[in-house]
Parts: sequence; C-alpha cells; structure tokens
Amino acid sequence: MPILPAVEGGKPVRRKRLAFYRPVLGAPEEQALVRVLRSGWITTGPVAAHFEAALARHMRRQPVAAVSSATAGLLLSLEALGIKRGDEVITTPLTFVATANVITHLGARARFVDVDPVTMTLDPAAVADAVNRKTAAILPVHLAGHAADMRALMQIAKRKRLKVVADAAHAFGSSYRGRPIGAWADATVFSFHAVKNLTTAEGGAVTSPRSSVVDRVRLLANHGLDSDTWRRVREHRWRYVMQAAGYKANLTDLAAALGLVQLQRFASLQARRRLIVAAYHKAFSRMPELILPTESAHVRHAWHVYLLRLSHDRLRISRDRFLQALLAEGITGNVHYVPVHLQPYYRKTLGYRPGSLPVAEAAAESVVTLPLYPAMTDGDVQAVVSAVTKLVAYYRR
Repeated sequence: MPILPAVEGGKPVRRKRLAFYRPVLGAPEEQALVRVLRSGWITTGPVAAHFEAALARHMRRQPVAAVSSATAGLLLSLEALGIKRGDEVITTPLTFVATANVITHLGARARFVDVDPVTMTLDPAAVADAVNRKTAAILPVHLAGHAADMRALMQIAKRKRLKVVADAAHAFGSSYRGRPIGAWADATVFSFHAVKNLTTAEGGAVTSPRSSVVDRVRLLANHGLDSDTWRRVREHRWRYVMQAAGYKANLTDLAAALGLVQLQRFASLQARRRLIVAAYHKAFSRMPELILPTESAHVRHAWHVYLLRLSHDRLRISRDRFLQALLAEGITGNVHYVPVHLQPYYRKTLGYRPGSLPVAEAAAESVVTLPLYPAMTDGDVQAVVSAVTKLVAYYRR
C-alpha cells in the first residue's frame, strides 16, 4: 500500500520520522556490560543470580527464575505445571503468536475465546463457557500492561481444577487489586525484550507463589541438569545429573547486567511513561472519534503500549490507511495485534474463520498503537498528538 501524502497541503507534522520505540540505554548500562566482559565470565553466572535476587525483591520476595525469553518462560511454565499432549489451554487471540505457539509445541491445543470489549483481555464468561473435559489450563494475557480479570479467572480455575499461566510480557511493574501481577497465577511470565519497559535485550523471568514451580522451571531451562556450569566451576566439580529432558533457556550474565541497571531506574522510566499517557489522554479525550485505553480502578497499568482505537462510524478512513497517513505525518505507529486465530496456521490446524471471535476481531481492526517510551521528548509527544489530531479532523465524517 503506498504511503498517503500528508494532508492539508502536503506539509507533514514532522519531517524526520519518530521511531515507534527506542530503548533508554546509557553509560550505566555500558559500564555494567564492560564489567562483565572484563570478569572473564559472560554466560549464566553470578550476575544472573544477582538479577534473580533483585527481581525477587521487586516482587515482594516471591521466587523468580530468569530465562532467555518470555516465550521460553511460557513453555517451561506450562510443562512444569504438567500440561501435555492432548490437553487444551484456553487463551486469547489478541496476543503475539508466541503465546499460542508454546501450547502447540507441547502437543496441546490452543482454545481461543473472545475478549472483554473494554480491556481487550480474556472474557471470564467466555472462558467458563469454553471449559470441557480436555481443558487443563487458562493462559490469560495482560494486554498492553493492563491486567486481565485474574480474580474471576482464578475462581474458574479453582472450581474446574485448572492451572493458570499468565502472560505478563507487557506487564512488568503492574498490579491487580493491590497485589503485584505475579502473585496471582500458578506461574507468571515477564518479558525483557528490547522494546519492553525493562530490557535485557532478550530475556524474561518466571515467578510463582510456589517455589517448587520456579525450581522446576529453572531445572528445565538448564537442560534438566541439577547444576549449571557456573556452579560446577565454582565448586570444582564436573559431575552433573540430568533429572528431566530439559531445554536451553538460560539468561546470560551480559543480559542480566543490563537488567540490573534497568531495574534501578525502573521507577523513573515508569513515571515518564505515565506522563506521556496523561498527555495522550488529555488530548484525545476530547475526540469522540477515538476510543482511549482504560485503566480499571483495581489495576495499576504498566503502560507498555498505548492502544488507541478508531471509532469507524465517525471516521471515513480504515485503520490501515490511518497508519499510513500517520506515517506520512512523520509518526511511526503499530498494531497490537493481528488476531492469532486468524493466522493461516491456526486457521488450517484449528479451523477458525473470520467471525469466530467477533469482539476480538473488531478490536483488532480498530486499534492503532502509538509511540510510548521514556526516551520520547515533550516535543515528540506533541508531534504525535498533533498528527493524530490533524488526521481525525481531516477524516471525521
């Protein structure tokens, strides 16, 4: 699709395009990496252990296992909780494909159900209706950093004797009903990918109220061995015992060094995100053509991404064309997400078709993800506001 020309005479709001995301990395991160490089030990070792301990303190001393990615964390958590071939796992279609893929990799079947029209997270009523004799687990996603309705989902899980693994890739730092988001599910998985609120370049973590779950995840992440290389070197021993057919999903000391610095500045990074969100809210709340993201009264939103939705009955432009017009104005947008159940693989293997999950599909066709990251200047934020305002004024019915 060709990029639309800028409206109103062809002069864009911004000539140099604003990136959709740019991480906040500086001298402290550089120095931390140099220390690890000079230490002579760059893979999983003492720094990764310190990072796990720091994460545990951040999560009110709940046990934590650092892993190579949130995708790996989801896979390991499901396996640690006994999900196996032939099981069904209920999940949301509004997520990245990795959420469903890990279910498939275990030989289980993803059962997609519809979402709440306001939060776009799993609809507990739809989950309850979908439970059958093959259902073994629920996998909610805390979309954009807003918690799913965990109290209702955990009640369903308790009543039906199901496991719950929460995909909190967007939600590090969020809370639900006064408790950290990781305190609710049998296992909660965070992402520290390059674009996340806290980054280790690539990486993730698993937490659980039960230390046995975290211990199992840590074992599976290390090939199923009872000790890692650093521990054997430190203890001057070479023997190891394989207790499970595990995977390679460990977090390196290089990655953990970034994470430790990012964790120290996390509060200030989050504060900046909330200021940007407040500016967006103030500007866009006056426009009935737009549907703003919500922050429920019982939720502390992590604001990983800002999901603005277009009211199609008030605008004479599609979402895709709106993104193109936004790009012409110098602002890079994105979409979270293309519904997973409509991806060719899942349509072919599971038989989903357009119209199967109407609320999720309607939301996906209207959402525009705006830039939201602490490195944005006030001028960057104003450019986004100006571009969206300009397009709404030009394309309103």
